[in-house]
Amino acid sequence: MDSTPAADERTSAAIAHWAPRFVSNGIPLHDFTVTTASVHEWSQWCARWVERGRVHEELGDQALTDGHTRSAGEHLRRAALCYHFGAFLFVEHTDEMFAAHAQAVAAYNRALPHLDPPGRRIEIPYQGSHLVGVLRVPDVPAPPPVVVMVAGLDSTKEEMGAYEEHLHQRGLATLAFDGPGQGEAQRHLPMRPDFEVPVGAVVDHLATLPEVAQRVGIYGVSLGGHYVVRATAFEPRIAACASISGSYRVADNWEGRPPMTRAAYRVRAHLASDEATARFVERLDLSGVAGRATAPLYVVAGTADRLTPHTAGIRIADEAAGPTVLDVVEGGNHVVNNMPYRYRPQVADWMNHRLRS
Repeated sequence: MDSTPAADERTSAAIAHWAPRFVSNGIPLHDFTVTTASVHEWSQWCARWVERGRVHEELGDQALTDGHTRSAGEHLRRAALCYHFGAFLFVEHTDEMFAAHAQAVAAYNRALPHLDPPGRRIEIPYQGSHLVGVLRVPDVPAPPPVVVMVAGLDSTKEEMGAYEEHLHQRGLATLAFDGPGQGEAQRHLPMRPDFEVPVGAVVDHLATLPEVAQRVGIYGVSLGGHYVVRATAFEPRIAACASISGSYRVADNWEGRPPMTRAAYRVRAHLASDEATARFVERLDLSGVAGRATAPLYVVAGTADRLTPHTAGIRIADEAAGPTVLDVVEGGNHVVNNMPYRYRPQVADWMNHRLRS
């Protein structure tokens, strides 16, 4: 008879729903299975993933000692992902969450020079402060177009590598950055609905970088998929936009979202109450905005998405003013992480074509 205690409700929900995201973005299935099996109470979640991250960081250390820099980059990036997923939605334990996030940033920074293509950490001037991004430019004969990568509610630039690799393979550069309420900006800059403002600062900075061409695409997942449509509507320098599982209006299914997700909105927006948070998300609304997006748009939605109904993607595509591709994936979950092969290469092909047209 198995005497292993059953996981609590939050942990059970995480294990049931998050495997496709973790695995498709770089966590080995074995690590997901073993690590989550050791978590019986949600309060243990972050610590267990930090322990797993240390396994990969030690492998990275050994690879560096042995002079195997490519392997070191892979191990250290995987360590960063483990630390990141330890902090993921751990908003009721902010000290532990912030510490795990800092470990993710540190491990990823160590990985950057050993990745292919290598990454460079940059600071983007922003309203008296700065935003942090990672620029990765493939080894190509001429400065390539660049795609700005926008993460979701509780994601960060450290998680975007699995999307970026398809773009790099096609000779495109990427700039993944933490916007207000995300990653390295989460403690001092609250999230904001008018995401065209930070995106404008990013595009301004890109114009100063000689290693990339002044031809800019944007690619967002989850809440980032909402942000990028709005940014494209108001930022004319964006030449192509990919929106993956972006909400049309976040408030439409607010009460149906998991409690941890609603709590993350409260913390990321620097708000004190659930009532204030519910009022805030009313502003995350593309009504009257999507129709202003004239740049080419690629929209992906999954029919089994429990966070963002696929009808939101259909509505965005229907209202967009420019040429639009709508890809509704039958059985696709949130961000279609259960079938990434159904859209990640296709979006990269489309983005490459649009930015070089």
